[in-house]
Amino acid sequence: MRNKIPRVPVREQDPKERVKNFSEVCFGYNEEEAMLEASRCLGCKNPACVKDCPVNIQIPQFIYQVELGNFEEAARILFTDSSLPAVCGRVCPQESQCEGKCILGVKEEPVAIGKLERFVADWSREKGIKFTDRKPLNGKSVAVIGSGPAGIACATDLAKMGYDVTIFEALHEPGGVLQYGIPEFRLPKEDVVKAEIDNVRSLGVKIETNVVVGRTVTIDSLMDDEGFSAIFIGSGAGLPKFMGIPGENLNAVVSANEFLTRSNLMRAYDPEYETPIYVGKRVAVVGGGNVAMDAARTAQRLGAQVTVVYRRTEKELPARVEEVHHAKEEGIVFRMLTNPVEVLGDEKGWVRGLTCIKMELGEPDASGRRSPVPIPDSNFDIETDVVIMSLGTSPNPLIATTTPGLQTNRWDCLVADESGATTRPGVFAGGDVVTGAATVILAMGAGRKAAEAIDIYLQSK
Repeated sequence: MRNKIPRVPVREQDPKERVKNFSEVCFGYNEEEAMLEASRCLGCKNPACVKDCPVNIQIPQFIYQVELGNFEEAARILFTDSSLPAVCGRVCPQESQCEGKCILGVKEEPVAIGKLERFVADWSREKGIKFTDRKPLNGKSVAVIGSGPAGIACATDLAKMGYDVTIFEALHEPGGVLQYGIPEFRLPKEDVVKAEIDNVRSLGVKIETNVVVGRTVTIDSLMDDEGFSAIFIGSGAGLPKFMGIPGENLNAVVSANEFLTRSNLMRAYDPEYETPIYVGKRVAVVGGGNVAMDAARTAQRLGAQVTVVYRRTEKELPARVEEVHHAKEEGIVFRMLTNPVEVLGDEKGWVRGLTCIKMELGEPDASGRRSPVPIPDSNFDIETDVVIMSLGTSPNPLIATTTPGLQTNRWDCLVADESGATTRPGVFAGGDVVTGAATVILAMGAGRKAAEAIDIYLQSK
């Protein structure tokens, strides 16, 4: 009989205090809390949680070791399948994946799998424990383009198999979206991201930054001149989308990508850095995903009053429930069933407001979601100094346009099969560059599948 107790709550910063800083919101479990929460796990023989984890972490096994207090063994199990457990424990949508399938969740709250994953990863980092087991080098080298979640997962598995792996990163810091896209208060860069990337380096993976594939080098030159036997493209989807409405070219209309990159990677939130970032007194964030929540909560911490504008209802918000809850606690205003139709400017070309129209939900669209329909003559204005567009992203077409034989679809995503094989022999791809913008853990799952396919491909040559 398992421990029949409520889910152990996680301690957090007080909302009134955390809006004044960029320190992490959640404190995570201590050892006693983690062991208590782990004691709730039923240890299912056919765990649905594992099947719904894109990287297939052996969840009951690592949780059982946490319950016993064998944290190092729990970490060993965790790191077998995940190269970024401290990251995933913080940012993965567990509620719709592993925890969403937890049998306890039928009548009670599911086991806090994500919080336990975070605890184990943080504990092993604080104790200086690393797992560097790998096969001897087999004489074959693989290039990985992009050091985001897909690239890191692929590189990690390939290194463990014995391949000589080099990651090429366009920016000056590795990590991809983990560095530029997720705020410090959700994902600390120095303590978490850098530490997990250092774990990858400890497996022998080399990382070269400031290399723009398609400009600095090409796929052809990597294979023909530098002798890489195969290539994995995990360059993500960093090209922002806009609405195409009047006034979008005004000063202080920015994409969430640019805004978050300035704040996160270029440290604009830190007074010691001179990176320019403008929020004014009022900010309107257009969109309802996790990126929109990140942009809104960042702007709030930089001193603005923030309104999130979303064309559907709160029920349809794609952002995690936890992120929406935190945003509301921090005083962010939500204007639902609202869609911008024009950005208003002053005589100097700067944003002064946003004209919106009220919406209502009509019939379901092809995906099953009810389509928002404008209500005639319901226009109204929102006063704002900055408009942040968070409408999704698409892959940068640079690699595809400089690589003969690499096919893309109508969304500029690379065409790849389930294993990650593209239309160019020896070139594999996975993550957002194939699917469009998705989650960290889905990108990691794609990276792992591609690593397996690359191994099969190279062993057959």
